This record gives sequence, structure tokens and C-alpha cells, in this order.
Amino acid sequence: MDFVSTRVITDDINRLVGFYEKVMGVSAVWGSEDFAELGTAHGTLAIGSARTVALFAPGSARPADNHTAIIEFLVDDVDALYEDLKEVVEDFVNVPTTMPWGNRALLFRDPDGNMVNFFTPGHAQRDPKVQPIPSRLSP
Repeated sequence: MDFVSTRVITDDINRLVGFYEKVMGVSAVWGSEDFAELGTAHGTLAIGSARTVALFAPGSARPADNHTAIIEFLVDDVDALYEDLKEVVEDFVNVPTTMPWGNRALLFRDPDGNMVNFFTPGHAQRDPKVQPIPSRLSP
């Protein structure tokens, strides 16, 4: 098995794809007017129009209704990126914060309300009681 992507369903695919192109700094590859992918070295964020839900099972997914998942991206410098994102992101959940496990994290919401975490791992302020997670891709 190979994990390849996470798909987000939206009512406004052009708006959401445009947002992710700006925050990720990559261009989307469009498969159709209802589906686009934004790829990185380790995974793909797929964005599908609400019209695609009926192809799987009508009513099986609802746009802008995520209350559990966080889309996460490993970045080189979350603090510098925060300054750049101030002109793009309207809803910051927090400012760059050092988490107990050592990562520096920035949480914000995309235009559909999905949580996004940009993080930079391995800061010296790590709580010595917390064991580091071995994967470099850990949140």
C-alpha cells in the first residue's frame, strides 16, 4: 500500500485551488474543471468540486464541513512564512508556536474552514519529558 493524497471537497474549486497555490507556492495540475492536484515531494493535495461527490456516492462528503482533520506541511522556516502568509490567510488559529514535542507550528484555516498546519521540526525548547517522534514528517 502507498498513501498518495488527501482530497478536499469544495463548492468553489477555483477559490480553494487558488488559495493553496499561493500558500504552497506550487501550481495546480488540473484533471478537469472539477478536479485539481497540488503536488509536493512527499504527497499530493487533491481538490475536488462538490459535483464529483455523486461519482462516488451521492451525499457521502459535504464541502466546508471538516471538524477533525488537519492538513499538514513541513516547511523550512515557519516564522518567515507566517510573515508572507499575512496577505493571503484571513483566519489564523495561532501565531508560530513551539509545541511540547519541539516543532514550531502555525495553524490557520483555508477559505472553506479546513485546518492547515505549517510546521518546522526540532527546536531546542523541546520539553525534556516528551519523547521526540522519530519521523521527520511528524506534526
